[in-house]
Amino acid sequence: MIVFVPELYTLIAAGVFFALSLASDNARRDFRLAFILSAVGLVLCVVWVGSRGILFAGTYQVDAFSQVFKCLLYMGFFLVVCLCERLDGVEARRHSEFYLLITLCTLALMLLVSCVHLLPLYIALELSSYSLYILVYLRKGYEKGIESAIKYFIIGATASAVMLFGFALLYGTGQSGYLIDLMQELPTRMNEPVVLIGFILSLSGFFFKLALFPFHFWAPDAYEGAPHQVAAYMATVSKAAAIAVLLRLISLSGGSEQLAWFLIVLSIASMTIGNLAAVVQKDLKRLLAFSSVAHAGYVMIGILSMNALGISSAVFYALSLMIMKFVCFMVVVKASNNGGNISISDLAGLHQRAPMLALALMLALFGLAGIPPTIGFTAKLLVFTAAMKTGLLWLVLVAMVNVVISLYYYLLVIKAAYFTKASGDAAPINVSASLQVLAVGLILVMILGGIYPHHLIELAQTAASSIGY
Repeated sequence: MIVFVPELYTLIAAGVFFALSLASDNARRDFRLAFILSAVGLVLCVVWVGSRGILFAGTYQVDAFSQVFKCLLYMGFFLVVCLCERLDGVEARRHSEFYLLITLCTLALMLLVSCVHLLPLYIALELSSYSLYILVYLRKGYEKGIESAIKYFIIGATASAVMLFGFALLYGTGQSGYLIDLMQELPTRMNEPVVLIGFILSLSGFFFKLALFPFHFWAPDAYEGAPHQVAAYMATVSKAAAIAVLLRLISLSGGSEQLAWFLIVLSIASMTIGNLAAVVQKDLKRLLAFSSVAHAGYVMIGILSMNALGISSAVFYALSLMIMKFVCFMVVVKASNNGGNISISDLAGLHQRAPMLALALMLALFGLAGIPPTIGFTAKLLVFTAAMKTGLLWLVLVAMVNVVISLYYYLLVIKAAYFTKASGDAAPINVSASLQVLAVGLILVMILGGIYPHHLIELAQTAASSIGY
């Protein structure tokens, strides 16, 4: 059980917040405790990154792949907690519940990346989803908050039901819920319609989490209606977990050509619809939501390549996306007034009001657009190289066209931050010293990840090798 320590620790942390939710309100106390507990949890995950083992009758596997992703998940969790010093979007009396739910969701995602059996996989996914449904609902003083939460829940429940039906078909095919048994059975039977359909339906729950077309409709409304910190969590931590599970599941197919073509269609649709929809957005969170839809398409290019470079590039993409999206949401949190939503025009004069945030935002947007020398450029380069090695040069060209489209709306945001004068009543943004340090650290990661990504690529390759690539 020693390999299960990070998960046990996270469960205990959730228990602490449950106890606090029964005590008197104290937002300051809750934040400090969340900061300490998430920081310790991140350290534990890093220390336990080399752990290996199989638990719970073979349904739970601790390997390099799962441990690397657990580090990513906890890093995202810690970063999001760093944004919670002023949790304006949530009522003070709900702060303990907020930290309880976000900790439970992180625990569920940690379980998700280690599950190698269909049943616990489904349970972990549901636990994470229900935590997020409630977190979206916690938005204070925003009329669309409840509507967004309900829409998110309905689409999520539908995707979950479809996925469960797919799991049933897979179980009927392999007569087992263990992924290792399915791995032996599925590659030789992927040409059978019922097997292929069952497999595709099984992926739908994770397409939903990744906001991949056609499971993306919830994202713009949920991002817009959720507290900023929750939207940041959905755009970073939740996405990383979805990529991890998709990598593990798609590796079962044995490189099915029919499945690859299906994923190609989804990838192109997701990139194109996400980018075209983002072009007309004024609300910054809706723009970031459609940007996430487009990036789900980019990362699918690495996943559908189904080779070692494709899998490792998808792992690298998950890391880079987490950092760049977090930086964007860090700016949203700091630039917003009392937790309200902000439009692109509200960033006018950001380089004067908060120079460090403006610089971090510019680099993050350059990275999301794939401009060198940022970590986002390296991520796209790896993904596109993997596709070309599979003979999918035409798909890379389609992705490049989408990159050009995305440049337009990313540059609109940079234009507002650097080349538009702030209105007379726009006050300087108060950025604490700790957040300034965090911004500098993220700027260095985004640049060094683009110039010298060797160690991160090695880490991604190590993770990929443990699932057979």
